[in-house]
Amino acid sequence: MKNRLKVLRAERDWTQAQLASALNVSRQTINAIEKGKFDPSLPLAFKAARLFDLAIEEIFQDQVETVEN
Repeated sequence: MKNRLKVLRAERDWTQAQLASALNVSRQTINAIEKGKFDPSLPLAFKAARLFDLAIEEIFQDQVETVEN
């Protein structure tokens, strides 16, 4: 899953640890999400959306590519 978490965090000058604290997860979880190695749970995605005052879809995007014929 693609996401804008790193960009949104950087825009606010937050460290991974600060974002992790705000979302009540570990810094390692934030690192894994930012690198696309871990997809957040739905409750965590909602929490991040509320924190950044954005829709979930504005932060997280499915990576399914459509094939055009």
